[in-house]
Amino acid sequence: MGLVIFWTNFAKNELKNIYKYHQKFASTSIAKKLVSELAIQTKSLFNLPEIGQIEVLLKSKPQKFRYLIHKNYKIIYWTNIKKNRIEIVNIFDCRQNPIKITRNK
Repeated sequence: MGLVIFWTNFAKNELKNIYKYHQKFASTSIAKKLVSELAIQTKSLFNLPEIGQIEVLLKSKPQKFRYLIHKNYKIIYWTNIKKNRIEIVNIFDCRQNPIKITRNK
């Protein structure tokens, strides 16, 4: 299929925020490990882009959003066939109010 993984700016910022939070309240090594694990988790999408479950809280959107779970986080993505890529759009902490999942800015 030849899809590439593309991280939106919003998803990159969420990843940075996760890093900063864990660096401040845990340690730099824990922050690095968690962010690395989240990034590595997305590599499974190269061969199996539909491996994630459909995100029902985003069903009203035109894209077919799916997610992978890693620890307390949902890695939310969709397959953009027109651009030949899998777009990581959000890293959502599941300990938050689920309604926040619809934010994108």
